[in-house]
Amino acid sequence: MKKEEYRSILSGAIEKEVESYTFYREIEGCTKDETLKKIFGELAEEERKHRETLEEFLTKPITALEFDEAKDYKISETLDLPTMTTKMKPADGITLAIKKEEFSRDMYQELANLSTTPQQKEIFTNLANMESHHKARLEDMYTNMAFPEVW
Repeated sequence: MKKEEYRSILSGAIEKEVESYTFYREIEGCTKDETLKKIFGELAEEERKHRETLEEFLTKPITALEFDEAKDYKISETLDLPTMTTKMKPADGITLAIKKEEFSRDMYQELANLSTTPQQKEIFTNLANMESHHKARLEDMYTNMAFPEVW
């Protein structure tokens, strides 16, 4: 893969992380529920860190990206996409975040499937894996919040 192709892929991924960061900060700012504020603040911070990591890939030469595969509980596939409001319940906020991570994961996976070079495919597969980790974390939070009796 040419250096400019690599830079273009990473720049696009950085834009998605900034978009997610902005999304989580907006939800954090429009809700009155302190639990939801905290969760979305943490998610925004993770997206910021991912952006910084991707920016480092642009400035440092790397030999390989390595991520382990996240467990997919498939909870999001059973959830409807809630409408974002300032009065949303914490579980609905988590559901919205799960769906957002699922959409990002699926987008990166589709880009990996369409890639024609192994290096480009690897970058998009690894980005999909990062989003899968977010989704799994959110699904854990959702399960604990929506079904507290399982504790």
